[in-house]
Amino acid sequence: MSQELFNAGLAIRKEVLGAEYVEKSLGAADDFNRDFQNIVTEYCWGASWGRNGALSRRDRSLLNLVMLGALNRSEEFKLHLKGALTNGCTRAEIRDTLIHLAIYAGIPAGVEAFRLARQVFAELDATA
Repeated sequence: MSQELFNAGLAIRKEVLGAEYVEKSLGAADDFNRDFQNIVTEYCWGASWGRNGALSRRDRSLLNLVMLGALNRSEEFKLHLKGALTNGCTRAEIRDTLIHLAIYAGIPAGVEAFRLARQVFAELDATA
């Protein structure tokens, strides 16, 4: 494991998903899934999200919504929708992204993505 990538990934993961969520995930890790949590932090968040490439965090968030929606990964979709808002994506941009998802991944995937997005927005609006 690259400690540098892990540390960078940990910082980005906390910024996008919230420190409380990340600390809870890492704190709940046990002998069975601890290595996996470390890989997610290093590989996904450090090596991919931490790249100094051409994609911004906003871009990465919108891409994640399309991929997770197309793959029907509802819990990760909701988590990353909140992250997209944290990264500055607007509801209008998210709506257009989900319309694009529906066209290319299928209407059922779009229906589910819109349903999940409305749940997240309702939760956020209730606590605002």
